[in-house]
Amino acid sequence: MKTDENITKILGEKASYYLDHVCEKITKDELQTPSKNSLDKVFTNSNRNPQVLRSLAQLYNHGNIGGTGYLSILPVDQGIEHSAAFSFYKNPDYFDPENIIKLAIEAGCNGVASTFGVLGLNARKYAHKIPFIVKINHNELLTYPNKYDQTLFGKVKAAWDMGAAAVGATIYFGSEESNRQLKEISEAFEEAHNLGMATILWCYTRNEAFKTKKEDYHAAADVTGQANHLGVTIQADIIKQKLPTNNFGFKEIGFGKYDDEMYDTLTTDHPIDLCRLQVANCYMGKIGLINSGGGSKGASDIVEAVTTAVINKRAGGSGLIMGRKAFQKPFGEGVKLINAVQSIYLDEKINIA
Repeated sequence: MKTDENITKILGEKASYYLDHVCEKITKDELQTPSKNSLDKVFTNSNRNPQVLRSLAQLYNHGNIGGTGYLSILPVDQGIEHSAAFSFYKNPDYFDPENIIKLAIEAGCNGVASTFGVLGLNARKYAHKIPFIVKINHNELLTYPNKYDQTLFGKVKAAWDMGAAAVGATIYFGSEESNRQLKEISEAFEEAHNLGMATILWCYTRNEAFKTKKEDYHAAADVTGQANHLGVTIQADIIKQKLPTNNFGFKEIGFGKYDDEMYDTLTTDHPIDLCRLQVANCYMGKIGLINSGGGSKGASDIVEAVTTAVINKRAGGSGLIMGRKAFQKPFGEGVKLINAVQSIYLDEKINIA
């Protein structure tokens, strides 16, 4: 069975909805779309030094989809963000950090993103075998009552010392602490670039006011799109963002700058159009948007993962960064799930909408 036939079967009755949609608000001709020449087109004339370009090339040219302009990254920092016991009880093998790296290698990922502890403990054995992305800040879950703040866990130089190709960080845009985080990570990214590493920003939103009685707008296309735009402003080389689940966040929450005509001009309610707005906010696709895979729900994971990949690719995004759906399964099943997502980006019949 051909790959595209497999994908059609997985998508089921929604196959045409996702595979045949055409974006008519922001058209594909307006975007810088992923290709084997993406780095040359985007960064050759930028202020990134040659060592940063080499690090980006390491990421984009590694693994099963290397050389396509797309990324498949395994992120595992949930031991800090969600507690280790809760994250790993479904598969306790991943309490051993080496197994995280082994999963990324076996699945043919472009890179593995994790903590100073996980990657540092295995740096001499694996840093030359798969690109390391060191997550330099976290929201630890042991403070009571729980708070939502990203705290630096180490220095950028330590990531460079262990041979990392990139550093990753989160900013909780909209939170009370966001200005401090913005300043910290701007400085960290500048240092990372000076040392020759690439930068990836988790552009998440956090504010109790973003969840109204009507709906939760933390993943609204307009709100997350603006978070992305702030991320590329501090020179993130890659943006990580949740797939949009709705729109009209600014309007419904009642803050920021918005206009009804803005929504009519830029997007519709189709998931691919909503994701296209996220891509547009990443300098019209010049900075790659990778969407997160979300939590594991069991039997529906394969459908959700493939659907997310199709939306991201057809919107003009640059790949998926998927963790829990893979590592909260037996090793072999995790590999197969990641490979299924990668097949979306290898399938030339699944094109930009």
